[in-house]
Amino acid sequence: MTKLFTALRCADVDQAYGDFRARREATLWQRLNRIVCALLVIALWLVIISLFVPPYKKLRQGEAEIDNLQAQATEQKTLLARQTREVTLLQTDVTYLETIARDRLDLMKEGETIFRLEPAQPGKNKRDNSTRR
Repeated sequence: MTKLFTALRCADVDQAYGDFRARREATLWQRLNRIVCALLVIALWLVIISLFVPPYKKLRQGEAEIDNLQAQATEQKTLLARQTREVTLLQTDVTYLETIARDRLDLMKEGETIFRLEPAQPGKNKRDNSTRR
């Protein structure tokens, strides 16, 4: 009876160990399947992102270029308006014409003395003045 009992007991242990091993292998495969699925999902997201990032960067670059060109156009319109105003004043306003002629062309009326004050040059310091004395 002891041998029979031991044989039954060993059969139960072998069967239980076999179930444990099968369950362990099954969970290992399940874990590996989950990891592979997660890696596939990550790879899919990376592919999708890599497809959309270059056009998005190109779009942003185009928008920045448009903003830059609009700023230049606004600046040019301002310059055009200022120069158009100056041409109109030169054609119609005698006082403005006289002022421009005196200032830019260094013209003066008879008997008039003009004093010009030149701005200080940025290269000269107080040390330069003290060494000259």
